[in-house]
Amino acid sequence: MTREEKRVILASSAGTIFEWYDFYLYGSLAAIIGAQFFSSFPEATRNVFALLAFAAGFLVRPFGALFFGRLGDLVGRKYTFLMTILIMGASTFIVGLLPTYEQIGWIAPVTLILLRMLQGLALGGEYGGAVVYVAEHAPAGRRGFFTSWIQTTATLGLLLSLMVILSVRSYVGEADFAKWGWRIPFLLSIFLLGISVWIRMQMEESPAFTKMKEEGTQSKAPLAEAFGQWKNARFALIALFGLVAGQAVVWYTGQFYALFFLQSILRVDMFTANVLIAWSLIIGTAGFVIFGSLSDRIGRKPIILAGCLLAAITYFPIFKLMSETANPMLHKAQQTTKVTVMADMETCSFQFNPTGTSKFTSSCDVTKALLARSSVNYSVQEAPKGSVAKVKVGDKEITGYELAKLTGDEAKTAPAAFTKAVNDALGAAGYPVAGVKNESIVKMTGFFDIFRGQTFTLVLILTYLVILVTMVYGPIAAALVELFPTRIRYTGMSLPYHIGNGWFGGLMPATAFAMIAQTGDIYYGLWYPIVIALGTFVIGLLVVPENKDKDIFTDVKA
Repeated sequence: MTREEKRVILASSAGTIFEWYDFYLYGSLAAIIGAQFFSSFPEATRNVFALLAFAAGFLVRPFGALFFGRLGDLVGRKYTFLMTILIMGASTFIVGLLPTYEQIGWIAPVTLILLRMLQGLALGGEYGGAVVYVAEHAPAGRRGFFTSWIQTTATLGLLLSLMVILSVRSYVGEADFAKWGWRIPFLLSIFLLGISVWIRMQMEESPAFTKMKEEGTQSKAPLAEAFGQWKNARFALIALFGLVAGQAVVWYTGQFYALFFLQSILRVDMFTANVLIAWSLIIGTAGFVIFGSLSDRIGRKPIILAGCLLAAITYFPIFKLMSETANPMLHKAQQTTKVTVMADMETCSFQFNPTGTSKFTSSCDVTKALLARSSVNYSVQEAPKGSVAKVKVGDKEITGYELAKLTGDEAKTAPAAFTKAVNDALGAAGYPVAGVKNESIVKMTGFFDIFRGQTFTLVLILTYLVILVTMVYGPIAAALVELFPTRIRYTGMSLPYHIGNGWFGGLMPATAFAMIAQTGDIYYGLWYPIVIALGTFVIGLLVVPENKDKDIFTDVKA
């Protein structure tokens, strides 16, 4: 690479890493931030704020893609993604300074939600700008390699946020971190913002956009041209269902769902789970560049679709191996202890609860949610209509309760008594629950404590999942850039990317948990990414064109 090409990649990648770092901070610290800003409100109001925070994190991103994508096609790539990083950086820094509810009242949570929405909008515009900018600087035959550096940024941003949070948490202690230390990672972002803006200010506009501007062939209405004309809109649909949907679920499964599965399903402590994920990211991140470069030789489509297919074939055995390795006691109990829920099936809900605010009050839902949270494998048996659900653990049978019908002291005592009775039965049957010692579960005491059989095996398992991520994600940027003409490229590629990753991928943990609770199988949630990945494989195989040799500099006219 020439010195100028290196500067282009550095300017785009560094800024995008910092944007992802900013974005992940809120997600990682949501529980602590919620306690500071929302806990003083009545339950209904807290639920509204939780819904808005969730929407800003995932659902708002496509709107940012539309707004900034249009701007990027009208005024230029450089100035648009300079705007996105300023908005993201300023919003993140202000979160670190924001007074709590106790200090300024309702203004605090409202301001927090607005800042979070600004972050979501900015992220929606950042990725497309960075990718298009780098691709339009890349020499022919090397777009996959050049844009793959951008693909490392989401993973590196996640890794950076984990490392900063773990470091600050260890230095100030849990109590002080929850009280005020959580602000430090947000405040540190100002230094990252300064570096990113300085680097990006030195850059020139992309050659393709400059040429288009000189020739006067810019789109006058990028949104209408990109999505209102079938010749272009069909490529947005092809991109979404033939590439991005599968990439999104594989990406979220390999990084976020793996972390969720370790902590929420396998009961691994937060420090150990985060360190295991961090090591897998450190080892596997080079795969983005390797597969991006390989796509310049054999094509984007074969690598992305192979990653989707491999994921669909291997997710069940790899997650079962993860369970057996991380928590052998739990795994053994799941295989040997028979647990049955007997309930009126008409009272059982599909417990999809992405914001954590929905209430499921039937005895069936209460019982299934308790077992799912305890990582219990169970079957469901039809009971007489109108009957109260029961759970049977071995030969022990415990009757549940209808939450909506509890009043007075019973509303306080019945749930606790039921939970204790179920946990006692599970513990007696071999499940690791409170009060039952579990020395077999993986436990790390330091960041470099990975060279033991159990932890080393888990790092290898998680690294395999990251390698699948790099297969689908490394070439995706070049593939999306090559699908759309220059005059609507920023707009056209940004929307399907953020719908796929923000909605298909972002909803995965909540959907998977609901599927687990519905079926009583801790692995059943894996059908969500498997079905979508297989769908992408089939659609991609049939309709996605291979454009690795396409000249993206000769398509500036309408």
